[in-house]
Amino acid sequence: MNFAPFGVVFDRMTPAETLAWVLDRDPAAPFDYLVTPNVDHLGRLRARPELMGCYRAASLRLLDSRVLWWLMRFCRLDPPPVVTGADLVASLLPALDTRGARVTLIGLEPGHAAMLITRFPGIVFKHHAPARKFEHDPVAFARARDFVRDHPADCVFLAVGSPRQEMLAHAVKVARQASGLGLCVGAAPLFVIGVLRRAPHRMREAGLEWLWRFAQEPRRLARRYLIDGPRVVVRVIAEGLRHRR
Repeated sequence: MNFAPFGVVFDRMTPAETLAWVLDRDPAAPFDYLVTPNVDHLGRLRARPELMGCYRAASLRLLDSRVLWWLMRFCRLDPPPVVTGADLVASLLPALDTRGARVTLIGLEPGHAAMLITRFPGIVFKHHAPARKFEHDPVAFARARDFVRDHPADCVFLAVGSPRQEMLAHAVKVARQASGLGLCVGAAPLFVIGVLRRAPHRMREAGLEWLWRFAQEPRRLARRYLIDGPRVVVRVIAEGLRHRR
């Protein structure tokens, strides 16, 4: 039985298999979505278990954490492949650009969205930037949900951060009125256009991308990486060792 930290069952797909799956999906099919949980997501699920339904309803749950991968190895478990949202979006956008695909973008400031549109002129973008904390405003939340419904697309990039993007994707799917595939990818488009810089490849492979990001945004990420993250790591190790036994 696969190890499911905090109840999250990760799909065992490689980056190449995931990309092919996304590109092969019929854009006219009823809306579905994929999620990319990492340590931060697991910590939030521990505090807010009511969010688990948003993850279980997704078609794919991809491991977006080299740290979790190494923790599973430490517990002598067989971890699934790492498929980060940043890597998936970076490989997907050029393919969509070549196809002349339609992409609905939820999130990003207008200036950043314009940079993405300029970078990939072959893609037909539709952009909606919800208000901050729109998940607490029923009218704003419904407006974002309905924008996805009203702008059919091959892919819907949900780039509003967790758990907003997972909540929105779940609401779109439950409404059963939209089509396309939603990708809950957070800040991934910002890496593509160079607004944010990713860690060097060796740091990513060693599970140290969190340290790179913390060095760039220490005030914003201090609690996530120095307080919440270690608590999750301890719990994952404990769960992993029990699962191993």
